[in-house]
Amino acid sequence: LWEKLPEYTELRWDIFPWPMLNKPLSPEDITYAAVDAYLSSPYHPEKEKQQKDRIKEQIRKWHPDRFETKLLPKVIEEDKVRVKEGAGSVARNLNDLLTKSNIPTFFN
Repeated sequence: LWEKLPEYTELRWDIFPWPMLNKPLSPEDITYAAVDAYLSSPYHPEKEKQQKDRIKEQIRKWHPDRFETKLLPKVIEEDKVRVKEGAGSVARNLNDLLTKSNIPTFFN
């Protein structure tokens, strides 16, 4: 679905493939735990990829510069603020996940 979004002339909140197991109703639903659960899921569509690679791919899709120039202008006016906030939340959570994945962990 993500690849088809640029073809749409009009986008709505419900059209976006939010990176979560359950579709969020608002930006507040887009939490670190929810995004992490989706990317860690054994049912993830790209489960053959390492989680770090999944995170990086999602960051490319949701990066604010790219998102706000290519997709946000197509969002209907009544959803625009909500979509922008949601996309920002996704981007922040993805960056936090990437940072956490880069921190080495040691077990005794």
